[in-house]
Amino acid sequence: MPAKVQTTAARALKDLKGRGILYDGCTVMVGGFGLCGIPEQLILALRDTGVRELTCVSNNAGVDDWGLGLLLQTRQIKKMISSYVGENATFEKQFLDGDLEVEFNPQGTLAERIRAGGAGIPAFFTATGAGTIIAEGKETRTMRAPRHAARVNADDPSTAPREFVMESGLYADLALVKAWKADEFGNLVFRKTARNFNPMMATAAAFVVAEVEEIVPTGSLDPDTIHTPGSYIDRVVRTESEKRIEQRTIRSA
Repeated sequence: MPAKVQTTAARALKDLKGRGILYDGCTVMVGGFGLCGIPEQLILALRDTGVRELTCVSNNAGVDDWGLGLLLQTRQIKKMISSYVGENATFEKQFLDGDLEVEFNPQGTLAERIRAGGAGIPAFFTATGAGTIIAEGKETRTMRAPRHAARVNADDPSTAPREFVMESGLYADLALVKAWKADEFGNLVFRKTARNFNPMMATAAAFVVAEVEEIVPTGSLDPDTIHTPGSYIDRVVRTESEKRIEQRTIRSA
């Protein structure tokens, strides 16, 4: 069996605690948007390792009984760096009770923080959040945003200098991502909206495990269809996806 390919999600994480990759207090990035494109079986395997005091970087925290909600139930998460968490009552209770630390981010800022971390960029400036509580305690600067001179009138008020907030790049000890298809080297193809945060997280961690629906021989994928090169991926595991629906809407008759 190729070195990167694992037989089960549990096996994919089994030895990471002994190697200093997965430990109490480490930072884990988890792909997905709502329940779309989450590495559900790797999340279960992460829960079963018993690791605690985790800082989890994820757009949201799943729901009460699925996704990262399972790690909240077992109180293995100490801090969430997230954007939208409105579907999880367990999250809400732990936050209001002071048991869970939360660092909220505008969604685009969170995506860019992860991308910056993967690109080796320690910090960047954005206008998003300037003048709000998002900017409290952060460095700000007044600058003129770069705009295409041929498209913008220099007298347009929107081109005037404005305030920008410095945000730090994010980099994790471990990233768990979900893709549609992989080859044995770990080249990944994502499918439609399940692409979401997964590709950028795959570049922004010291060790990356990908959960996929299909594994094909190396060389089988068209190079132009590959979204994440296998050089970023340390392990790949094929699992059966449950594809749960976060909010089911039924039209009345």
